[in-house]
Amino acid sequence: MTHSSDAALGPAQTMFAADRASRALGIELLEAGNGTATLRMTVTAQMVNGHGIAHGGYIFLLADTAFACACNSYGPVTVAAKADITFIAPAHEGDVLLAEARERTRFGRSGIYDVRVTRGDQVIAEFRGHSRSIKEAKEAG
Repeated sequence: MTHSSDAALGPAQTMFAADRASRALGIELLEAGNGTATLRMTVTAQMVNGHGIAHGGYIFLLADTAFACACNSYGPVTVAAKADITFIAPAHEGDVLLAEARERTRFGRSGIYDVRVTRGDQVIAEFRGHSRSIKEAKEAG
């Protein structure tokens, strides 16, 4: 979901536009809103480890970015409080990975989100993130 005007961008899109780390890796935000997000990344030669497979850190980064877009889709600045990942299958150079994040629950300033990373129909990894909305500076006093 790309828009030419900042006024047309939602909170997740605005945050992603400023995310130089994710964008430098070629990660694309396809859509985000209401506790969900879908992102895409192609595994490059620079992302491959000594075993000839995608380094888990890059897969985690893709999932974490999808999590960030989903939990920031409502507006308040929200960060990760905890996250973990289970690697299910290897990814290889040239693979196009899709990360689909969805909200499981929100309570108070906290939330729980699941992200599934796939290559086509094959699941590559499952990620769970716990979020925490940051108090406004005037509230933190």
